Amino acid sequence: MTVPDRDLMGGLAKGLSVIETFSPDHPRQSISEVAASSGLDRATARRCLLTLAHLGYADYDGKYFTLTPRVLRLGTACLATMPLPQLVQPLLDRLSDEIGESSSVSILDGTEIVYVARAAQRKVMSIALMPGSRLPAYCTSMGRVLLAALPESEARERLCAAPLPQRTPHTLTDPEAILAEIDRVRANGYAAINQEVEMGLRSIAVPLMTARRVTVAAVNLGLPARGEPIEAMIERYLPALQNVSARMREILR
Repeated sequence: MTVPDRDLMGGLAKGLSVIETFSPDHPRQSISEVAASSGLDRATARRCLLTLAHLGYADYDGKYFTLTPRVLRLGTACLATMPLPQLVQPLLDRLSDEIGESSSVSILDGTEIVYVARAAQRKVMSIALMPGSRLPAYCTSMGRVLLAALPESEARERLCAAPLPQRTPHTLTDPEAILAEIDRVRANGYAAINQEVEMGLRSIAVPLMTARRVTVAAVNLGLPARGEPIEAMIERYLPALQNVSARMREILR
């Protein structure tokens, strides 16, 4: 959407860019760090941070700022207005109850996936995942499914837009290798990840589509890495995920 500059609120845009600099890797930042990350000058970053602190969205100890839980209101309000989480949650709950494993649904936001629904059976990652959690798209099963739904040129552009750190010894970091995997996802209709996000974690994901076969999200199962071959895992769990996908396609008519 293109909007004339005269109709834009520059202050709001700057405040949002400041909020977006905070992440699990940078939960506590100084004014200088926020200025560098956001691209704002130090004085503007300072005013934004002090405003956030005044409104209760940030804490300030005299040197460092941290976001407060009040910020969650912004994400919760967004999720509450999206019909997808409410539609898919009963299916996730049933799936996880039947197979005894955690399941999730996410959407693509830039170079990351954002969790919008989750049914947890056991903790399979060292971090707690919940609606609103983010992970990189390049090394996650849902991320690769969502990237596979894009035109190849756009998927390539997103892969090249951010660093691709090697999270484990198994993580693919070469864009061409990841694009080759994404091609396989397009051909096969699912993605399987073997300990690329975190050691001990496998996952398998399929797209959630409308009746017109437009991908709107991805659904996955997070599984502990056992001794069985990953092919056996796919054979065991893929039909259950495909069933959820088919049922959602009926709902999204």
